Amino acid sequence: MIPQPARQSSTDLRLDAAKTESELRRFLDQALASMQLELTYKITVTPAAEAGADLAVDFDGPDSALLLDRQAELLVALEYIAHRCLRLDPRQHDLVRFDCGEFRSTRLEELKLSARVAAQRVRETGQQFRFNPMSARERRILHLELTGAAGVRTSSDGAGERRHVIIYPATSTTK
Repeated sequence: MIPQPARQSSTDLRLDAAKTESELRRFLDQALASMQLELTYKITVTPAAEAGADLAVDFDGPDSALLLDRQAELLVALEYIAHRCLRLDPRQHDLVRFDCGEFRSTRLEELKLSARVAAQRVRETGQQFRFNPMSARERRILHLELTGAAGVRTSSDGAGERRHVIIYPATSTTK
């Protein structure tokens, strides 16, 4: 019989805030210098209910626009590389977040509002609503925002970069 790896509990997913912050600073100092970006950053550590700590990195400086260009592709890429360098478990990725000029928080509110407006439209018309393709993180936000919403249900469809969220009337059984 092949032994199965032990499942990690939520306590195993806690971040050591001091160690993670130190490693993150080392990574960011090296990455920003290598890319010759004129940016400063501030790391904020806040206690998280189950995960031990959240680390929020906020960038500012003359090159902020470069981070935010093309739907913040560089910001997202830098965050992804940081997750890899920190060797974070995928379930820990939401614990280390990058932002610049409140882009992420503004985008989060936009997504939530879009979900509520689209859900209302689906309830009123009885017709499904299909969002444009988006990242897994953004799809998750839509699903969570509409969890338990009266009269609608959500589903993701498509593959890879073409994956999108569809909101259906709750009584609809067709896709």
